[in-house]
Amino acid sequence: MSTGEEENCAGNPGDAPPKVEVWPELERAECFARGAALKWASGVFCRPELLERLGQYRKRESQRTSSIHSRLKSVVQSYLEGVGWGLEQLREARGELREVSRSLREAGVESRRNAEGVQGLDALQETAADYRQLLAAVSNLPRLYSVPGVVLETERLVESRRLLEAHARLMELEQWQDEVLWQVRQGPEPAPQDEALVLGYFSGVGRLVDALARELWSVVGSGLVLAGQNPIPFVSAVRIVEREEALDRALLEEREASARPLPPGRPRGWRERFFAVVEEAACARVRSVSYLHTRGPGLASHLAALQHGIVGDLGTVRHLLEHCVPPHYRLARAYVRACHRCLRAHLAQVCSWELESGEIFTVLNWVLHVYNSSEMLGDPELVSVISPAELGPLISQEALDQLQNKYVHSVRNSVCAESGGVTDWQSGCLTLDHWQGDHEGFYHTSLPTIITQMLEENARVALMISISLRDQTIQMGLYELESFLNRFREALVEFGKEHRKDRNSNKFYLHYLLAAISNCIILKSCTESLQQQRGLVPAGQLPRTPPGPLAALDRAVRKACRLAVDELLQDLQPVTLRLLTRSWLTCEEVTPALCALLERHCDLYARARPPCRKLLQEECEWVVVLEYARALMQKRMDTQQLRGLFQGTEAEETVAGVTPTALLPVLADFIRLKDLSMLTLEVSGLVAKYPDISEEHVSVLLDVRGDVPREVRAAVLDVLEQSAPPLPPGYRPVFSDILVPLPSMPFCLSTTKCT
Repeated sequence: MSTGEEENCAGNPGDAPPKVEVWPELERAECFARGAALKWASGVFCRPELLERLGQYRKRESQRTSSIHSRLKSVVQSYLEGVGWGLEQLREARGELREVSRSLREAGVESRRNAEGVQGLDALQETAADYRQLLAAVSNLPRLYSVPGVVLETERLVESRRLLEAHARLMELEQWQDEVLWQVRQGPEPAPQDEALVLGYFSGVGRLVDALARELWSVVGSGLVLAGQNPIPFVSAVRIVEREEALDRALLEEREASARPLPPGRPRGWRERFFAVVEEAACARVRSVSYLHTRGPGLASHLAALQHGIVGDLGTVRHLLEHCVPPHYRLARAYVRACHRCLRAHLAQVCSWELESGEIFTVLNWVLHVYNSSEMLGDPELVSVISPAELGPLISQEALDQLQNKYVHSVRNSVCAESGGVTDWQSGCLTLDHWQGDHEGFYHTSLPTIITQMLEENARVALMISISLRDQTIQMGLYELESFLNRFREALVEFGKEHRKDRNSNKFYLHYLLAAISNCIILKSCTESLQQQRGLVPAGQLPRTPPGPLAALDRAVRKACRLAVDELLQDLQPVTLRLLTRSWLTCEEVTPALCALLERHCDLYARARPPCRKLLQEECEWVVVLEYARALMQKRMDTQQLRGLFQGTEAEETVAGVTPTALLPVLADFIRLKDLSMLTLEVSGLVAKYPDISEEHVSVLLDVRGDVPREVRAAVLDVLEQSAPPLPPGYRPVFSDILVPLPSMPFCLSTTKCT
């Protein structure tokens, strides 16, 4: 509808509009619009006074309606213009399509006409392919006829080790084979049987490659021998390896550039095989060292032979063979690596054996010190080739720890075997001539010397390996020494029990005890020395609680001394029973016998090492004094007799001036005191000197006097009760070891009163 028609329609509202079909959507939209307009009008003109603004609303809505009509007209106009442009393009496309269809029909007619002429060229194409094959066959025919002869000639060259000439012929044969295969594959329809036919005809080439490789690797494997005699074959082998490497690289590059397949058997990788053969030869040289008699001392000889052989071979490689190969081969470095790997496997096998301590030491010393020393891989010239750090350890840290633990365990077994017999007194085969003592006159046996030398030697040997192994060995030795001393003390106890059953069974009983004391003192110096060596290492590195051999030594020494004193008491018993009796006062043989017995024991005690010698002599004095005191406490004798006894012995005992024997003059003064009023003062002095004296002891002494009145006794005991001083530090009790006898009850008849 044009603009003019629209204006006519709008200008004649009274004319009846033509009857047109109205869409349902349009009707619904018009109803919604009318409803919305009515709703709006009812809201705006709800009151009469608002009708005055009806003209304004009408004018505004008329303007809005005109604006909407203008926009609609513009949109419709643009749409109509686009539709017209599209129709024009469709008309042009239809014309071009007609032109293309006509050209295609003409081309189809021409193609059918030409196809009839091409059918006659198929036979010509087949003839051209046959001609190309015949031309290739004719051109290769002289070569093909000469292949068997060239193969035979090359085999003779290989057998005579003319390796370079043989390899040149082999390269020529391989080139012919590759060219023929390439021509066969370039045919219009290459068949697998054609390739198989060619490969079968050239089968001798594969045999030549294998034969030449065997000769090459034989030469390379015997390079160390040929280097000093005739290195030409080795040089030829290296040149052939380099040629093959160059061919492999060229063929690989050609395949990447033109997708041409690789010839059969390529790439050969003969350079890698060269180094593998070098490693096999190095291992064969190591295995060539005799494995016979490698146990015990033979193991050190075996390792020395390995060292000599490897060092000699490395010298040959560095000074001769390395000049026969290109520098980038680094042959000496490769040979060292090969020897290192072979030695590592060989030593792993050796470490799996049941080795003794000497064998383990040999292996550890060779691995940790000899192998990396300047006499072997630590040589400055070899270090410049490859450093030991690059090679890594010859045995792993775990295997090294296991080997060191084996060494410590083996040493422990040997120490246990040597110290297994802790006593030799059961044999009874030693005579008096054996107890002449050492150069200082002290009794001893060979056992502590053996143990001391073994422990110190093991520590010194272990230090040659490492400080950690030395510490482990010392730690083990101290534990074993403590265990030995505990067994030794138990054996002393059993020895004492057996001797008490029959004191005549072993007349050297006391000699053995004194020798045991001296043995323990010798072991003490060894123990202190080992502990000082172990003390150089931080205690935190020790895996277990430190052993206590010194405490075990002290217990063993004390037990031996106790047994020696018990033996003295047993010998003194017949004599001490007669002390302070009437027969002792009238008999002059008791005291000389006692002195002779004490002198004999003291002479034997002098054969014990200090400080036990002095300790035993002091114990001897204590025993004698205590026996005298016990006899005094247990005997009630006449005062005059006791006074005469102590007056006779006063000078001798006072001159002695020794603390144990000083008790006897004090008791003598107490008993011979005539002025009873001085007893209280005398008791005070006695308590001051011997604070462990009890009321019972003083009461017995008063009873021994027999002349003390009841009131004086009560006063003395009161003073004693009031002046009970504490024991001073370092004081050795005297009266605590003296038992006070129970008072005897007087015999009374039941019908009389006791007085």
